[in-house]
Amino acid sequence: RPRACSVNSTCVWPVDAEARLGSLRRVNAAAPPSRLAFVASERPEAQAARRRLSRRYGEVAAEQADVIVALGGDGFMLETLHSVLGRGAPVFGMNRGSVGFLMNDYAEDDLPVRIAAADPTRIHPLQMDAVTQADEHHSALAINEVSLLRQTRQSAKLRITVDERVRMEELSCDGCLIATPAGSTAYNLSAHGPIIPLDSQSLALTPISAFRPRRWRGALLSHKARVRFDVLEGDKRPVSATADSYEVRHIARVEVFERRDLALTMLFDAGRSFEERVLAEQFAS
Repeated sequence: RPRACSVNSTCVWPVDAEARLGSLRRVNAAAPPSRLAFVASERPEAQAARRRLSRRYGEVAAEQADVIVALGGDGFMLETLHSVLGRGAPVFGMNRGSVGFLMNDYAEDDLPVRIAAADPTRIHPLQMDAVTQADEHHSALAINEVSLLRQTRQSAKLRITVDERVRMEELSCDGCLIATPAGSTAYNLSAHGPIIPLDSQSLALTPISAFRPRRWRGALLSHKARVRFDVLEGDKRPVSATADSYEVRHIARVEVFERRDLALTMLFDAGRSFEERVLAEQFAS
């Protein structure tokens, strides 16, 4: 039975540890992977690249692939990662979109050899369990972040509890988010949150345009932390909650925690690992 399943959410089958390790062993073996699946965003350049690559290297269905090659931008990479949750197949992205922090450079030559030499990065998603003002229950997974945002001109008012201890009685703000290390360079960074190394075993709790307390800049939490947001005055100050692209409106409370039993593997060109990209981003001008 799936472990994460609720009203209006996607059921996700737990990842088998041996399948994950088997995928990593296949990718890092001396022989390049022979079974590739190509997926592409709707952008014309991504679709054209998919046709050329599939003709050149052949392809199998995603369910049978050793590696899935995603062609697009970071948004499409997130879609692809969500679609392969529970399958164990690693994803090698190539940039055919507008933003490509999660993608490798696009090149068609020697693709299987390039994939075989790639560095794997394993990430764990967050789970969002949200309850609306109408007592509807929703669950979803987030690879980048779970964010709460005001729905109207009125600021949001949130109570923040960490591991069953209230840490902030009232935060007046545009919103607040919890980001994974992989997502710390995305919305979290735009909200002036910290960039987190992948091996830090931390999560970023970052306010979005905090009004009171004005000087609060957020917190770094253990990856084991369970965070609860309670919406105060929700009838007057409605708030939405979003796990990556899955949105729930008019929420009453949200709980967020990391799913260590689920893992995803992204592949990055040798010498251009995700860890190196995160480090380099901290020194970018």
